[in-house]
Amino acid sequence: MASLDLTGDIVDLTRTICDIPSVSGDEKTLADAVETALSAYPHLEVLRDADAVVARTNFGRDTRVVLAGHLDTVPIANNLPTTLNGDLLYGRGTTDMKAGVAVFLQLAAQLTENDSRYDVTYVFYDHEEVAAKLNGLGRLVRNHPEWLAGDFAVLGEPSDGTVEGGCQGTMRVKITVPGVAAHAARSWRGSNAIHSAGAVLDVLRAYEPRRPVVDGLQYREGLNAVKIEGGIAGNVIPDLCTVFVNYRFAPDRDTDEAEAHLREVFTGFELEVTDRAPGARPGLDQPAAKEFVELVGREPQAKLGWTDVSRFATLGIPAINFGPGDPLLAHTDNEHVPVEEIRAALRVLTAWLR
Repeated sequence: MASLDLTGDIVDLTRTICDIPSVSGDEKTLADAVETALSAYPHLEVLRDADAVVARTNFGRDTRVVLAGHLDTVPIANNLPTTLNGDLLYGRGTTDMKAGVAVFLQLAAQLTENDSRYDVTYVFYDHEEVAAKLNGLGRLVRNHPEWLAGDFAVLGEPSDGTVEGGCQGTMRVKITVPGVAAHAARSWRGSNAIHSAGAVLDVLRAYEPRRPVVDGLQYREGLNAVKIEGGIAGNVIPDLCTVFVNYRFAPDRDTDEAEAHLREVFTGFELEVTDRAPGARPGLDQPAAKEFVELVGREPQAKLGWTDVSRFATLGIPAINFGPGDPLLAHTDNEHVPVEEIRAALRVLTAWLR
């Protein structure tokens, strides 16, 4: 079995974790190593659900913080084992997000009852990079919400070492426009559904997305057509056209409000919601969050995208994204992280929690 040294150099720990392949669906070896390493520390209560590992302190503190990171990666692309080139660590998972996992693991080992000002729950979960129905954190929310109880959460997603607060919600809808089929040589006998769908595109072109400020952070919404389907043959007037639309909305709206807004925007059109996920407020008004932002020393940003902090929002736990690595490098063949960002993340989180 692979062995993890949680007390040594943080960069070495990051390399060891990265060099244990854990493509989504194949996290067991790494999850076993994480469980074994954490179980060696008597101040931690260690729990397991499939390939998700949870470790908790129970010091009786008034505030509980949750630190969460996923163990899986996208498929390897000739970028393992890791390589160290100067102050850059290259390899699959270095950015997304095993550097963050390494930081959380070392904190779990080092922050004992005499050191920790908060109780902390450490969550290491599977299947983040694939279909949402498989997501290990989502499974924990459904099966063991009490394991995740807390006042504030940090998701170790790469954020280039700054705080990205909360996340946007997302909703996908199908807008179906009817027509009447006819031979293309006698088009006047039909009604072209693709042409009629131009009215949907007109709505999208004229739409002015909101840029609301939520908990002090400015979000930027988006409403965009992402796919169009219509027509059955080159000589047939199409009797149906479907425009697929993605709405990214700020976390001051829940999914019901987002759907109501879309139905108002597309009044008169047939609209079907095919997928939805709520956003998450950043909760930067929380005392623990305020102190954390001050320690980071950089202006926090709104997370313009969806992350698993949304799952904490369903439990009523405000959450932020914070981790080493440039998110633009996630999933690339050239994935890498500056080692100083790993060390800086460890310093900031230690100062915050100790």
